[in-house]
Amino acid sequence: MNTFTSIAMACGVAALAYPVALHTVSAESARGNPMQLGNFSVSLTVKDIKASKAFYEKLDFKEVGGNIKQNWVVLRNGDVKIGLFQGMFERNTMTFNPGWNSDRETPKDFQDVRELQQILKERGIKFQAEADPKSEGPAHFMIADPDGNPILFDQHVPKPKRK
Repeated sequence: MNTFTSIAMACGVAALAYPVALHTVSAESARGNPMQLGNFSVSLTVKDIKASKAFYEKLDFKEVGGNIKQNWVVLRNGDVKIGLFQGMFERNTMTFNPGWNSDRETPKDFQDVRELQQILKERGIKFQAEADPKSEGPAHFMIADPDGNPILFDQHVPKPKRK
């Protein structure tokens, strides 16, 4: 048995032995209503945005947003999006855009970034930056996973109008 198989088996046994500690089911998930996180992309911290853009264009990514003069661009290849950011982020960052689908269209109703923030607070998530819960327009918050990887929730559109 190789090391990888041993680790995988150990992890599987640990998951079976301690399911409650590894996964907490939220009220939303239990009702079959998972959080709506919106559009997803990876925001890459780059040293030379022009060189990075040229590299990803060789992988058939096309520019779909941003402003290279401001040191940021968004590239897309099919359903895959990456943002290139020079001098804006310390680390590569996972980014969710509530209020946008993969074509940057706003659904009629969506889960607002402030709602997501409240759910995550109730689940005990620690925040690096928070959205003002009383605001109505675009907003963002940031958390980090257990390894310190930043996760940005960046909503570019106002709250949905609900009755």
